[in-house]
Amino acid sequence: MIRRTFKYRIFPNKSQIKKLERSLDSCRWLYNHFLEQRKNSWEINKKSLFRYEQSRTIPILKKNNLFLNDTYSQVLQDVSVRIDLAFRAFFKRIKSGGKPGYPRFKGKFRYNSFTYPQSGFKILKNIIQLSKIGNIKIKICRPINGKIKTCTIRRTATNKWFVNLSCEIDNKFIKQSVEPSAGIDMGLEHFITISNGEHIKNPRFFRKEEKTLSKAQRKFSAQKKASKSRAKARKVVARIHERISNKRHNFTHQLSREIINKYNTVCVEDLSINNMQKDNFRCLNKSISDAAWQMFIDNLDYKAAEAGKRVIKINPAYTSQICSQCGTKQKLKLSDRSYLCSCCGLSINRDINAAKNILTLGMQGLVSA
Repeated sequence: MIRRTFKYRIFPNKSQIKKLERSLDSCRWLYNHFLEQRKNSWEINKKSLFRYEQSRTIPILKKNNLFLNDTYSQVLQDVSVRIDLAFRAFFKRIKSGGKPGYPRFKGKFRYNSFTYPQSGFKILKNIIQLSKIGNIKIKICRPINGKIKTCTIRRTATNKWFVNLSCEIDNKFIKQSVEPSAGIDMGLEHFITISNGEHIKNPRFFRKEEKTLSKAQRKFSAQKKASKSRAKARKVVARIHERISNKRHNFTHQLSREIINKYNTVCVEDLSINNMQKDNFRCLNKSISDAAWQMFIDNLDYKAAEAGKRVIKINPAYTSQICSQCGTKQKLKLSDRSYLCSCCGLSINRDINAAKNILTLGMQGLVSA
């Protein structure tokens, strides 16, 4: 069994939008209430509260706060799950030695989704039925596979509404053979370089929109706070970010599909993006974020799992400094774009050499396993 999420656009009318926004506000209020409870419990009594303790207080809260009754009961129950996950992630970061980042109270524009975890929703052709909200028009652009387990309603920064259906799929695939295989090196000059010598150009979506975004942000900053013109300017900025995100998602999905269709085994670098962005120039960090390598790898992972194929992650250390032909190691500067081996005389593009080394390491790990 694997989980897959299907995302569709929904088109609520004005009265339904008000109901959706009321549900968001109720969930946000409950989230902040639970966060305050946990914070006070620890500061005053040095006692931690847990999910089920807080869930049991919801019926009492509904009696004292009547607006909560306008939201489906299981949607409110899911809020206790969210706050619990936020604290689990907080404690995990503390244990791993990372920056803790204590869970924050949610402002009006920082809580934009709610979930029906088990029931309260139903799909009927081009309609989705949501309890306490009504029948909303939905655009089913591709068929839904598997059994729907959860339904999440999300509002974007540009006030568009989407539904995410998390489905459980019984994936009875046939395990594919190892060959054909490919090694992939990721970079900034080229988005990826494949071990067969193929380069995929880095689209640099953010860089192409950077001037437009800067202009929109300056206009936004110049507007008076809490004014209608500021709200309009905020939507323009949000729309540009949304456009960049959509292009990036489309690119990584299409490229990962093309590679999984072509190869049965794909070897990639196991990159730590956060570590790569430490102690770098700001412009380099911006380019690393724009490249969206992790999104591409995640897409490769789930597409390979569905197809019965393999994605092997290997340690990227020294892959660009080792000769792919004889194994000799020599230091290179970032400005060196070709690899000339001092031992065997191999002359090859630096990224292709790294991709070949990645493939070799990945296949060695596959054999030893």
